[in-house]
Amino acid sequence: MTDPRVTGAARYAQDVELDGMLHARIVRSPHPHARILSVDASAVPEGAVVLLPDDVRELGAYGCQIKDQTVLVLERARFVGDPVAAVAGTSQEAAREAAELVEVAYEELEAVFHAVEAAEPGAPLVHDPQAISDGDAAYFDMRPQPGTNVCHRFRIRHGDVEEGFVEADVVVDETYATAGAQHAHMEPHAAVARWEGERLELWTGTQTPFNLRSDLAGVFGLDPERIRIHCPPMGGAFGAKTFVRIEAIVAALARKAGRPVKCVLDRGEEWLTLNRHPATIRVKVGARSDGTLVAKQVWCWADTGAYADCGPGVAQKMGFAAPGPYRIPHVWVDSHAVYTNLPPNGAFRGYGQMQSTWASELAMDLLAERLGIDALELRLLNVLRDGDRYCTGEEMHDVHFAECLEASARAIGWRENRRGKGLAVLLKGMQTPSRAAIGLERDGDLYVVRCATAEMGQGARRAISLMAADLLGVDVAHVRFPDPDTDLVPYDTRTTSSRSTYVMGLALERAVADLRANGERGYGEIEIGGGLDPDTGQGVASHHWHQGAAAAEVRVDEETGKLEVRRLHASVYAGHVVNGPAAELQNEGSMIMGLGTALFERIDHADGQITNANLSDYEIPCFADVPRLTHDLVEREDAEVHGLGETALPPVPAAIGNAVLSLGLRVRELPLSAEAVLAAVDEREGVRA
Repeated sequence: MTDPRVTGAARYAQDVELDGMLHARIVRSPHPHARILSVDASAVPEGAVVLLPDDVRELGAYGCQIKDQTVLVLERARFVGDPVAAVAGTSQEAAREAAELVEVAYEELEAVFHAVEAAEPGAPLVHDPQAISDGDAAYFDMRPQPGTNVCHRFRIRHGDVEEGFVEADVVVDETYATAGAQHAHMEPHAAVARWEGERLELWTGTQTPFNLRSDLAGVFGLDPERIRIHCPPMGGAFGAKTFVRIEAIVAALARKAGRPVKCVLDRGEEWLTLNRHPATIRVKVGARSDGTLVAKQVWCWADTGAYADCGPGVAQKMGFAAPGPYRIPHVWVDSHAVYTNLPPNGAFRGYGQMQSTWASELAMDLLAERLGIDALELRLLNVLRDGDRYCTGEEMHDVHFAECLEASARAIGWRENRRGKGLAVLLKGMQTPSRAAIGLERDGDLYVVRCATAEMGQGARRAISLMAADLLGVDVAHVRFPDPDTDLVPYDTRTTSSRSTYVMGLALERAVADLRANGERGYGEIEIGGGLDPDTGQGVASHHWHQGAAAAEVRVDEETGKLEVRRLHASVYAGHVVNGPAAELQNEGSMIMGLGTALFERIDHADGQITNANLSDYEIPCFADVPRLTHDLVEREDAEVHGLGETALPPVPAAIGNAVLSLGLRVRELPLSAEAVLAAVDEREGVRA
C-alpha cells in the first residue's frame, strides 16, 4: 500500500475546512518587555472579529507545569511576539490586513536576555510568583525560587563532593554553552476551533491531546468531557507541538465570533512559539591518577524564555543526566530553569540531554588528556554496569553503555588512529511516572486500535499496529488505527520521551488478553511509578534508561575555520526492535538533527528581536552536509522494547566536539562555527584576542 504522505493524500490540521470558517491572525508585541497601556481596534472593519485583552480577562491561566500564561497579554508583554490581540477575517489576507489596523500603546520596561544573568539577585523580574499547575505534566515537585527568575531548581546531593575533590589527583573545571534552536518541522502549527453551545471541538496537531484538553478546560471553566480534541497526523513536531500553543487563542476567538476559526502560523511565527532551551553548564570533575572518577559537580542554567512551559522538566532531566553514565561516589548537581525576555523554550528532541551530554562528555575528554589516559579507556573504566547504582540511588539493569561505546569506537577505527576522532556516550531517562491505556475493538475481520498515541512521522501507528497484529495472531492488514480523538480513545499522558512503543506495548498486551476473555472489546492500562526528590535528586529517575554512544571523524581547515564531519556513527541500545526500517530511520534522523546542532543551528537575537527567523538565515543540514553515516541497533534476546526516537541525537555534537579537541582545539560552545574554530586555533597558539 502506498504511503499517503508520498501520494499527498495525508491530511493535517492545516487542511481542515469547516462551513462558515474564519481565518485568524495574531497581533504580537514588538517589545521584549513592555506594559500594555491600551489596545485600540476601532479602525478594524466591521467584517472582522477582534479578540482583545478585556475579552479574555476572566478566563483562567494555563501552563503545563507552572500556570504563568493567559490567552492574551493582560498587563505586560514579556517577549517580542507575545500575543496582545487576535483578529478573525473571511480570508487569511483579510485577517492580516485587519490585524495591521489594531493599535497598541506600550510602555517599555527593562528586559533580561541571558539565563545566568537573569538568575542573579537584582535582575529584572519577568514574572511575579505564579501557581504551580495541578495537571499531570507537573509530575514532580517544583521549587520556584521566590523573588528571582528561577522557576524551578533541581538538585542532586550524593556523597560529599568537597571530600571527593580532595581525593582527586586531577580536576577539570570548564563552562560550556549551547545555543537555542528551532524545531523546523515541515508542517507549521495549525488549529481549528468550533463551539456548539458550551461544547468546544478542536482539530490540532498535538502530541498531548489529553493535556491540551485539561488545560483548555481550566481556561474556559469547563468540564474536560465538554472538550473534544481531534488529533490528525503531524508533519513533524520534535517536541514543538506539546501542550497549549495557539489553541486557546483560536478557541476564544471562535467563541466570540460564533463561528469556526482556523489559524495557521507563518514560518517566521514558529520562532515566536517554541524553541529549544539555550543552556550554560559548568562541569567540575575529578579523578585519581589511575583514572577512577571520584567527584563531579555540575551547575546548569536552562533559559526557558518568557513562560515556563515544560522548562522545569527540561532543567530536571538536564540535571539528572549531567553526571553521565558513570560510577562516581560524590556528585552534586544544581540545575535551574530560568525566565528571560525571549520567546518560550520547551520540549525538543533529546529534552535537556543534549545540553548535558555536550558539557559532560567534553569535560571527560579534557580529563583524559590531563590524565594521559585514552578517552575510550577512561570511559570504559568508569561506565555503569549491571547492578551499579546511579547517583540518584537507583540500581541499573540491562546496561549496555560499554557495548555501545566499543561498537562506536570500532566503526571509526579508534584504536588504529585517534587524531581527528571523538567519542561520546549518554544515558537518557524516559518520562516517569507514566500512565497509558489502549482499547481494542473487533469489527468483523478487522481489529480497531483506540489509542491516544499521536503520529508525527515517527512511525508509532505502524509499530503499535505491528505489535497488535503479532499479539492477535493476524496480518497487520487486519489492524486499523484511527486518528486519536479524546471522545473515543482512553487516556494517555502524551506522545513524548520516546515512551509510546514501550508503554503502549505493555498496555496492549493487557488489552489483547481482555479482548480474548470478553469477545468483542478489550481494554488495557499500565501505570509506571517513580520520581525524584527535587532537593536531593534521590529516587527513581527513569523506569529504564535509553542508552547510546556516538563516534565522529572530522577534518579542520585551520586557515578558514571550516569544519568537515567526514564520518559519523551511532550505536543505540534498542532492546527488542518492533519495526526495523522505522528504527533505522529514527537513528538516522536523530543523527542528522545532532549534526545540525553541532555545525549550524543557532537562534540569533538583538535586544530580544530574533534576527534569523526564516529558513534562509537559520541553517539546517541539507543532504550535501551529511557525511558517511552509519549506526547500530543493539538488541538482546527477550529484551523489553526500548524507545529510540531521541537517543542518537545527544551524543553526536559531543562526539564531534571531542574530535575537534583531539586536534588540540578546545571548543566550548555550540554550534561549532568557523569563528569558534578559528578562536580555538588562536587559543592553542596563544594568540591574544
